[in-house]
Amino acid sequence: MAESKSGKSKKSSSSGSRNSGPSTREVAESAVEQVHDLIGRPVESITGVQRDGDEWIVTLEVLELSRVPTTTDMLGKYEVTLDKDGELIGTQRTRRYPRAEAGEG
Repeated sequence: MAESKSGKSKKSSSSGSRNSGPSTREVAESAVEQVHDLIGRPVESITGVQRDGDEWIVTLEVLELSRVPTTTDMLGKYEVTLDKDGELIGTQRTRRYPRAEAGEG
């Protein structure tokens, strides 16, 4: 019984049951889904998540243009703002760059 109780407490803490809305993971997943739906391009990675008062700011890398070889693909860095419930309230592309330059800037 102790194992199942501890499993439940771990699960509930990761699912955002702190009376403060969704968990960090849920917000990040929501950002990926909503940005993909909005711009219609695949999200490659989540590069940052932070809470700012009642809002969340999630930074995503999006594949904007697929090329051959893949090192010449064009990626976009997006800062996505979500409300306390994980709903999209704003998005802005802050950088566009070839995949080969992903670590720079």
